[in-house]
Amino acid sequence: MPVTVYPWFQQPWQEVLERKSTLPHALLFRGKEGIGKLDFVRKLAQSLACETPAADRAACGACQSCRWFAASSHPDYRELQPEALRPAESQSGELDSAESGQPSAGKRKPSKEIRVEEVRDLQDFINLTAYRRGGKTIVFYPAETLNPNAANALLKNLEEPPPSTRFMLVSHRPSYLPATIISRCQQIALPTPQAATAEQWLREQGIANPALSLAQTGNAPLAALALDDGEFWTQRKALLGSLAAPKFDALALAEQVREFPVGRLLGWLQRWTYDLLSAKSVGRVRYNPDFETALSGIAGRLRAADIARYHRQLVRQQRIVNHPLNARLFVEQLLLWYAALLRGEFVAGVYAG
Repeated sequence: MPVTVYPWFQQPWQEVLERKSTLPHALLFRGKEGIGKLDFVRKLAQSLACETPAADRAACGACQSCRWFAASSHPDYRELQPEALRPAESQSGELDSAESGQPSAGKRKPSKEIRVEEVRDLQDFINLTAYRRGGKTIVFYPAETLNPNAANALLKNLEEPPPSTRFMLVSHRPSYLPATIISRCQQIALPTPQAATAEQWLREQGIANPALSLAQTGNAPLAALALDDGEFWTQRKALLGSLAAPKFDALALAEQVREFPVGRLLGWLQRWTYDLLSAKSVGRVRYNPDFETALSGIAGRLRAADIARYHRQLVRQQRIVNHPLNARLFVEQLLLWYAALLRGEFVAGVYAG
């Protein structure tokens, strides 16, 4: 059965297949996180390697090459992701103390970067002759997680492209990539779907409230599908309910949410303050329609400039959210800033009082 892609990617899929034989050696696929960019690139790599492509140039799904892709074992395909994004069984971090009998202080957390050693280890693969006529494909996802040394190692291959090897970089935030990398790639923008298309697709996947799930993710359907998780909704209700309460206690809430994933919590705060600013400015919210009444009430008591300053401060924290020196203090500071905002005392980067 020929390979198919998500409904919202049909146009770019046909466009890229039409120039399948002339694609350059380095491609940068950019777009919103959670819309399915990696699946698009995997299916493109399969179509490039397919031995008996369908009439539309997509992979047939039946040849030996396609069977290798289905088994995640194609000899001409490699995919580099940070260790933290790989399946748990493929991570090389040490066992925790409960399993190893050793103190947890010695545990190594899975890396959230693509490391230089991993890029250098590709050299043997690059120097080998391709098994099939389609050549070799190497995917980097998300490309912005290449650490500086890894990016430099990749740059050498982009500047002097090896024969029969294609590099595909998939990025949520291409602005985080070095300009030297971007300049050597042909960019392909993958679109965020229309809400109606995404909602219909989520209903087909069995999601009960697709509109709210999509609102949470800024209309990113795969990210919305991943929210079909009771823990996410329980934690969200606990945090947003406290943010909306008449009396806000930053330190008590910090204690309540201390086990929440820090990145998830920062995302909720960013979307909450975006909605505060939206309610203040245009009278509607985007991300949290189920809290619209509370958001409108809070926004009415605040200055738009103060909300904007706090939101910008949260956005700045995105760069360090995966590497806070102390996660608990990091969360406390975010919530103390919010308390200062509610009192009209927030100064960008400084907790007043």
